[in-house]
Amino acid sequence: MIKEKISNLNKLMKILEKRIPEGENQNYYIPDLWNCFGYNSNEVENLENGELKVNPYKFYHNCIEQYILPKVNCDFDYTRSVHQNINLESDVYGYIGGDWIKKSSVYSMQVRTSTSWDHNHSGILEDLNESNIKETGTFVKTIALLPLLKKMGIDTIYLLPVSTHSTRVKKGEMGSPYAIKNFFQIDEELKESMTGKSLTVEEEFSAFVEACHILSIKVIIDIIPRTAARDNDLVISNPEWFYWAKTSEMESYKSPFVNGIKENSKPSLSELERIYSSKEVVFHIEKFSNAPNLKDPKKWGKVVKAYEEDRNIDFINLIESEFGLTVAPAFSDCINDPQPAWNDITFFRLYLDHPKESGKFLCLEEKPPYILFDVIKANIFKGNVINEDLWNTLSSIIPEFQKKYGIDGARIDMGHSLPSELVHRIIKIPRESDPEFCFIAEELYPIGAEVSRVMGYNMIIGNGFMMEPRNVEHKTHEFMYNSVNLKTATYACAETHDTPRIAAREGGRVLAKALATLNMFMPNGVPFINSGQEVYETQPMNTGLDCRDNEMYMLPENDVFFGKLSLFDKFALHWCNYGRWELPDTLEAVSKIRETFIDSITNLDNFIPLGFDNFGTPAIGFSYIINNRRWKTHDNVLMIIGSTETYWPIDCTVFLSNLRNASGNSSRKAYLMYSSIEHNRDIYDFDDDFNLKLHLAPGEVKILFL
Repeated sequence: MIKEKISNLNKLMKILEKRIPEGENQNYYIPDLWNCFGYNSNEVENLENGELKVNPYKFYHNCIEQYILPKVNCDFDYTRSVHQNINLESDVYGYIGGDWIKKSSVYSMQVRTSTSWDHNHSGILEDLNESNIKETGTFVKTIALLPLLKKMGIDTIYLLPVSTHSTRVKKGEMGSPYAIKNFFQIDEELKESMTGKSLTVEEEFSAFVEACHILSIKVIIDIIPRTAARDNDLVISNPEWFYWAKTSEMESYKSPFVNGIKENSKPSLSELERIYSSKEVVFHIEKFSNAPNLKDPKKWGKVVKAYEEDRNIDFINLIESEFGLTVAPAFSDCINDPQPAWNDITFFRLYLDHPKESGKFLCLEEKPPYILFDVIKANIFKGNVINEDLWNTLSSIIPEFQKKYGIDGARIDMGHSLPSELVHRIIKIPRESDPEFCFIAEELYPIGAEVSRVMGYNMIIGNGFMMEPRNVEHKTHEFMYNSVNLKTATYACAETHDTPRIAAREGGRVLAKALATLNMFMPNGVPFINSGQEVYETQPMNTGLDCRDNEMYMLPENDVFFGKLSLFDKFALHWCNYGRWELPDTLEAVSKIRETFIDSITNLDNFIPLGFDNFGTPAIGFSYIINNRRWKTHDNVLMIIGSTETYWPIDCTVFLSNLRNASGNSSRKAYLMYSSIEHNRDIYDFDDDFNLKLHLAPGEVKILFL
């Protein structure tokens, strides 16, 4: 019975076990951080640079056998979501299904990157090396990262898109995972070579999810219902779901300029007249055409037949040669955005007519469907005729992943540009089968938190990635203290896959460590670690948000990955960086404290902000009244105080009057539970007004129990 509930994980283990003899003489190297489960076979060789030489089949087999399988509970079905196996406390006021995320710690990863490694020391990442071993990341190798994530207190993994992506018009060496070719297929790029043809990539993804669920780790996927690759498989079956432009116009195709509007302005109803009065906009609309199947159904039938006879054919090339038409590239929804068109993706045609408001300014009845700022922002500029079949298809993506893999949640990419009716449908259907399914909104602005909550989201991404690194400007303080006022939870994070790395910012590793610690206790915050952050990676994955001009050149010029972005290129994280164990060890210690007091920390009624003797003191202070049943009294307090000064030590007085009035605690003894600098001890340094006097080293965080 147990085997049925972890069927694909069992298959994987048997395949690896059978092939162990093949790996006995292989030169297969991995970072030592990948071995957090105590693998200690006779053939293990420790290298001075932080690597281990192992038998690959035995290493991954032992991870499953020694670390994961002993944690199997016979009563649980690990092919289902984690929360369908346990009873959640859902009687909290204001609770909606999926709010378990508020007590979680999240790790974001791109599978292709997170377990990439030059396993044979050839100097490059090979698709298949001389031992027929894949060197880019796979689901099988990612299973070996789970012990490290558990060490750091992670209980939720957010996966960047795992669906099949296009490489026809690709960014970088590998193409963007957000240029989706088939929403319902798992990308073969993530298939493990060591399993050969014995397992499909779908079975390997399922084995990965099963392994996560055994360890009580939830799995959240990324879905992209607003855009698709220009050669998405749906183009052949439903060409009218897309926007078509004349190939003769592609050389000049771009986002049209509108006079009198500032750069990167969001479209609004008040700007429509100016937009449609622009000569560039008028010329831009003339570049578009009706779908090719409507122009010549007979010729379209021949294209479809040719594709059915040869699935490897480039059907976009065929359409371009036969019709002189191509799927129109996407571009930013901001007016006068200087960046070029996004040639690898296009927008879905969510309505079968033009935006209602736009027709007042241009005679659109005879115009073919076109892409423009208002069309892109379908949340504001809606049509009258819903593309019902398309909406049904987009709404079925998550349920399909639920049914096949038992995922626990999803982030909706560009959900802010979707009609609210479609978002409601996308959220409603998964929760009919799993009421605790979690949804994350790609909402970067705090002002959007309330609307996101009303729409059914459990949390927003927020703007921590932009605020937290600006400690000198006190933006860190502003973000962390104000988070308590948001209407939904937000990521407590210093970086994401679209932003600069925090270790590459001013303050470097000192600030990175301080923020990672403070984020574990930020009110209304969900701690978020971006893969690579734990080893102080400096090279960003992408340069999409808040990046400097030189952002993609953070590595030394002699580094093999200099100038590469892992969102688009082959890239291995610098797992062997000096000090690579520092942040994992820190998070291990801090996450245990967070877990002990999690009920108090996530109850915002218990939160009391702490102030300092000077308004400009470079320090942040949180406190929580403890309501844990383990404590006999009700006036105990947890305090987290951290320095945001990364170069010099500071002395400060922490004002406790509000805390003492709220809790009734008058103690002059605090126990130091954690410090990034000193050992645990009792602290008696209080002034005559019962305020706490502290000395903090650069970036030091102290956690005290009062």
